[in-house]
Amino acid sequence: MKEVLAKIIDEGVVPVIRVASAGEAFEVAKAIREGGISVVEVTMSVPGALEVMKEVTQKFGKEVLLGAGTILDPETARAALLSGAQFIVTPTLNLDVIKMCKRYSAVVIPGALTPTEILTAWEAGSDLVKVFPIAQVGGPAYIRALRGPLPHIPLVPTGGVNLQNAGEFIKAGAAAIAAGGELVDKKAVAEKKFSVIAENARKFVAEVKKARGKG
Repeated sequence: MKEVLAKIIDEGVVPVIRVASAGEAFEVAKAIREGGISVVEVTMSVPGALEVMKEVTQKFGKEVLLGAGTILDPETARAALLSGAQFIVTPTLNLDVIKMCKRYSAVVIPGALTPTEILTAWEAGSDLVKVFPIAQVGGPAYIRALRGPLPHIPLVPTGGVNLQNAGEFIKAGAAAIAAGGELVDKKAVAEKKFSVIAENARKFVAEVKKARGKG
């Protein structure tokens, strides 16, 4: 569990895979890996998401750290963990999901927005707290403001994270960032231009490194 958490923070970018088919999800995961990111989140909105998770786990093994996203209840969290997911991400704060993940010694990243929700998530045992949707509440400035009273809580801004602001989120104090459509370009997926996604992954990695003073 500690290794999983350390890897997410070390990589600094969690690409969110939300596509229309299992085949696309696998190709996207492969492209992301080629682009230098070994952490991926497959959302439950992908058709046959659990099967995709099993396939990614079988084919990539330890090369890819797999997470399950858009988890809304503890039952789905458990099913995802049994399908190979090593961390669970939720869009909302569900304390039962956190409990389930703790039972399985799995990393959990619940979604929260207000300072009260963020603190509640942390005190319930979250490993990281996803701040969603970040673009609508002030972007990097909101993360910076939260870090004032809550400096001990590692935050992962999501929803509106792009190449232009990725570095700003890191500089504002985010432990990592999560990127969906800006990294997993829908047009590139539709046209099967997976090399575009690999290149996007490289660019996000570069922005995070630069912001951390490692680039």
